Amino acid sequence: MSCQEGNNATPPSPAIAPGAESIDTAGVARATSIDPRIPAIVPGFDAPFFQAGLAGYSDAAMRIVARRHGCPYCITEALLDRTILAGGRGFAKADLGELHHNIPSGHEDHPLCGQIMGSDPAEMAAAAIKMIEQAKHPARHYRLLAESNAIPATSPPPPHTDLTFETIDINLACPVKKIKAKARGGHWLADPDGAIAILKAVRDALPASIPTTMKIRRGSDDSPEAERNFYRIFDAANDLGYAWATVHGRTVEQKYKGPSRWTFLRELTRNRPNAIVFGSGDVWDVHDIFRMLDYTGVHAVSVARGCIGNPWIFRQARQMMQGLPPMPPTLAEQREVLEQHFALSVGVNGERGAGLLMRKFGIKFAHHHPNPHAVKQRFISVTSTDEWLAALDEHYPAEQPILT
Repeated sequence: MSCQEGNNATPPSPAIAPGAESIDTAGVARATSIDPRIPAIVPGFDAPFFQAGLAGYSDAAMRIVARRHGCPYCITEALLDRTILAGGRGFAKADLGELHHNIPSGHEDHPLCGQIMGSDPAEMAAAAIKMIEQAKHPARHYRLLAESNAIPATSPPPPHTDLTFETIDINLACPVKKIKAKARGGHWLADPDGAIAILKAVRDALPASIPTTMKIRRGSDDSPEAERNFYRIFDAANDLGYAWATVHGRTVEQKYKGPSRWTFLRELTRNRPNAIVFGSGDVWDVHDIFRMLDYTGVHAVSVARGCIGNPWIFRQARQMMQGLPPMPPTLAEQREVLEQHFALSVGVNGERGAGLLMRKFGIKFAHHHPNPHAVKQRFISVTSTDEWLAALDEHYPAEQPILT
C-alpha cells in the first residue's frame, strides 16, 4: 500500500476535539498571524497553513494552482530513498511518487519541501543530498555514497535555482508496507532507535543552511508504549536541530480510518511549548484550519484531502485572516482554475497522463458545481485537452458580455 489513502479512507468527519464545534473561527482568523520563527526559517512561508504531500495528486501542477490561490508552502509526495538513488527507476514496486512530478517546477513552485522515506540511514542521507543537489552529479555518485556507509559532510548547496528544495522532510508517518521486514515510514514509530538513527544521518549529511523537518503520526498504536516512543523520537528531532514536526492525529495502525485526535495535538503543544508543531488530520474546510489552530495550539495546519479540487481553501483562509467572509468560487473562477490545472498537468504529465490524472481531480472539483453529479460523470470520460475544454464549455460556460 502506498501513502495514498485509497478507497478505505474515512469520509470527511470531525476530529476528536470536544468543544471545538463552538469555536468562533472568524474571530480566531482575525487574530491569527504566523509565528515569526517560521518565515525566518523558510522565507515566503507567511501564513499558518500549507499543502500536504498527497500521493497520486500533489504534483507540480496541483502545487502551482494552490500557490496562485494563496498557499505559502507545499510538500512533495513521499519519495523512496532507494528510488531517488536509482535515478527514478523502480516506481512500480515502490508505489510512491514519481521523481519528475516532485522536483521544483520553475520559479512559481517555491518554497518547496522534498519529502523522503526509507529504511537505511546511509541511503536516506545520500538521497537527501541528491534531493538538494539535483543534477549536480550523476546518480551513481549518490549510490556510492550510500554504499560506502560514510556520508561526508556536504559543502554548501549551489546558489538557489528553480531545482533546489528549501527544506527536506523525513516521513515517519505513512502506513506503507514493510519491505523484506524492514521498517519505513510510520513503522519507525515502533523502533525509535532506528528512527533517530535516520534523523541523525540526514541532519548530519545536509549543510546547516538546509532546514530539516519531520512528518510523524501520534504513535504506532494507542498503547502507552507507543506514546513514549513518539515523545522519544519527537524530542530527539528537536535536539538534533529539526526545525519543526508535522504531527498527524491518527496512529499508524489506524492508517486512514477513523477520526484523528486533536486532543493529542493539544497535549503535545502544552507539553513542549518551545517546539514548533504543525498539525494534520481531519481538516476538511477553511473553518477547520482555524478550529485546529485554536483548539490545539499548533503553529500551522497541514491541508491534505481538504484541498484536492479545492485550491480556494487557501484564498478563503487569507480572506478570513483579513476579516472578510470566505467566498466560494464562482463558476467563472472554477472554469479558470480547471483550464489552468489541465494545461499545467499536460506540461508535467503529457497529454495522456493529464487526461487520466485530471479525471480524479474533476470528481473533486465537481463538488463546487450546482450540478455536481452530471459534471462528475462528464469529467471521468475525459482523455484529452479538447475533451476537457468541451466539458468546460458544457458545464462552465464563459461569461457573456453585458449588452448596453
